[in-house]
Amino acid sequence: MPLTLLLIGLGFIAWVWLRGMPASRRKQAIMKLTLVVGIFIVVLLAATGRLHFVFALLAFLYPLLRKMFPSWLASLASGDTGQAKTGRQSQVSSDILEMTLDHDSGTMTGKILKGSMAGRMLADLSESEFLELLRYCRAQDEDSARLLETYLDRRFGDSWRADDDAGSSGGAEGEASADRGNGSSNLTESEALEILGLEPGASREEIIQAHRRMMQKVHPDHGGSNYLAARINEAKLRLLG
Repeated sequence: MPLTLLLIGLGFIAWVWLRGMPASRRKQAIMKLTLVVGIFIVVLLAATGRLHFVFALLAFLYPLLRKMFPSWLASLASGDTGQAKTGRQSQVSSDILEMTLDHDSGTMTGKILKGSMAGRMLADLSESEFLELLRYCRAQDEDSARLLETYLDRRFGDSWRADDDAGSSGGAEGEASADRGNGSSNLTESEALEILGLEPGASREEIIQAHRRMMQKVHPDHGGSNYLAARINEAKLRLLG
């Protein structure tokens, strides 16, 4: 009876914990919880002298699992679960800004590297400071301006453009300048790896998967950014070229 109450209590705690997890991380949390429960059951059976039942059950089920899930067992044995690694981030830097994109949530964070606001995080700026920084970027570095516009679009949508007098009056000249910016800079290998969130020595398949995963988050057709999409494509070409 006490063991039953303990299991019920632990099950309730696990249910509350899973409900509080973000949807993007819930699947990973369930896998971890399943692993913990499995270890607990094995330890419990070992403590009560019933561990031989587990081995007998595995011996009985293994031939059946090999027929039903051959590829899954092969990937499990090799340590490859077929899931994208979580916790990855990409960095895109310009002369004035450094942006970080979280692969799991799609959230962008940014830091100012140069100018009167150097060292400050974009999340701490007021609306007037954003516009001041945007004017500074447009005067000093077009890539920084486009990177900041990407951040503002993802954070505020189109609402910030109503207060952007310089941007609304730029017209065709601003679009032409933006077109010239696509692929205008030559990425180093380390910069390309940072953009795709990869480690040195990444395989061709890892590069292709990282590129595909990021394009799903930032592609213009999905409400993303032309500038970021261009940088991601450039990074892929640099690493595979």
